[in-house]
Amino acid sequence: MHKDSESFLKDLLEAPSPSGYEAPAAAIWRERVKGHCDEMIADVHGNSIAVLNPKAKFKFMLAGHIDEIGLMVTHVDDKGYVYVAQIGGMDPSLLVGQRVKIMTAKGEVFGVVGRKAIHLMEPDERTKGVKMENIWVDIGAEKKSDALKRVAIGDPMVIDVPYRRLDGHKVVSRATDDKAGAFIVAEVIRELSKKELNISVIGVATVQEEVGLRGAVTSSYSVNPDAGIAIDVGFASDHPETDPKKIGDVKLGGGPNLHRGPNINQILEAELVKTAKRLKIPYQVTAEPRATGTDANAMQLSRGGTATALVSIPNRYMHTPVEVISLNDCDNIIKLLVGYLSKHPASKNYCP
Repeated sequence: MHKDSESFLKDLLEAPSPSGYEAPAAAIWRERVKGHCDEMIADVHGNSIAVLNPKAKFKFMLAGHIDEIGLMVTHVDDKGYVYVAQIGGMDPSLLVGQRVKIMTAKGEVFGVVGRKAIHLMEPDERTKGVKMENIWVDIGAEKKSDALKRVAIGDPMVIDVPYRRLDGHKVVSRATDDKAGAFIVAEVIRELSKKELNISVIGVATVQEEVGLRGAVTSSYSVNPDAGIAIDVGFASDHPETDPKKIGDVKLGGGPNLHRGPNINQILEAELVKTAKRLKIPYQVTAEPRATGTDANAMQLSRGGTATALVSIPNRYMHTPVEVISLNDCDNIIKLLVGYLSKHPASKNYCP
């Protein structure tokens, strides 16, 4: 991956964007794309919509959600400790000992998730599961009034961890789900802007996916595409305590993860496979017998229906602060989508 692209990915991942509060990351995304599209639309919901070749009759939508899981301030006790609820879903035990960054009207406030020292625990406490009601954030306040001068009820927060390179092409960060997908949408739009297109391509950084695919619902309705592809992360099965018989045989560096199932248009999926073979791009296939739980659901069901596919980035440790993905997989997905859309005819019948 080019240094410029990786720098954009890093900035996007490190910008806080819990569902409903995506503005910092959305601003970075729009800045990256705005000089490489014919129209840039920011809707009332917070979606960022980049349009190429807007006068073309056939519309093809790409969607990657830019929101991430997070926390929200729900209560401050008399001693100034902050209690929280989840935005999206995560294992509460992963929060213990983490640093957090709270997004307030006055700027960022830093805190830590506290935990009783193991020396002070009773034996049964050491093995007991962690519940959200036992999670508190320490911002260093002396009392409730001091804390409320710095934070407010309803303020969102994210785990404060940086982007890091692992060995070779692998990187670790929070929120690759799914800012890596939004990153790919941006890079595809930039590459396609250099080409003569037969169709209109609309790239959307959607919001509020983690709380119900909401941005995909509203943007799909307004774009009204003929076909579309959601780019999201998918479960990798190449690490301990995963079962390929349940989630498929998917590995980092194995290429784009394509999908087959009722949420996926058969003709569009077959054409993506054909394009991957033509361009000699490695790919993987996962069976999806039900809804995929991604923006592809909302896109498929919008208005009178949309021919939809899903392309996933293999991801280890999803919904943790240490999600791991491969930059090679991201590059290959960009290559696949550019290769397919740049050759797309002015019209296409996706009816099975």
